[in-house]
Amino acid sequence: MNEPTHIDKKTDRERRGLLIVNTGLGKGKTTAAVGTITRAWGRGMRVCVFQFLKQSTGNWGEVRAFKKMEIPVTTRGAGFTWLSKDLNHDRALAISCWESASQEILHGDADLVLLDEFTYPLHYEWIATTTALEVLSRRPAARHVIITGRHAPAALLEAADLVTEMTKIKHPYDVNIGAQPGIEF
Repeated sequence: MNEPTHIDKKTDRERRGLLIVNTGLGKGKTTAAVGTITRAWGRGMRVCVFQFLKQSTGNWGEVRAFKKMEIPVTTRGAGFTWLSKDLNHDRALAISCWESASQEILHGDADLVLLDEFTYPLHYEWIATTTALEVLSRRPAARHVIITGRHAPAALLEAADLVTEMTKIKHPYDVNIGAQPGIEF
């Protein structure tokens, strides 16, 4: 997808911006992405985050941390779509978030862009996977992009450089234990 930015002389391997997808039904997709964001930020890289489902009024732990780290976050969601009372509104928010994210991917200065829960607008066909892949293919060669969420389209998985599928083995929800601050949000 992206041309190599250079060959690492120590390892003789190419270096270039990666397309990373964290998907699956298990917990940890966003958590893994936040870990990578933190690692990149610690290396002095410019990072930014776009959240597609989470409400901007939410008290998300990662957003609190990003603000302290001065990492730009765009949150344009109405909450989890399976609880939505107005899917047209949810769709419009996702499209608006994608418009901002695609501009950053193509023309911004971030070294790493996180598209948190972006697989949902793709899965629901609010944003065409072909459109997203076209934008991702035109990003600057050194720009990394991480996409999280369940139900990642096959074409996205095929285009990605790194795909991790989170598999649920056991979850507290299964025994009626609710979401925990600092763990789920």
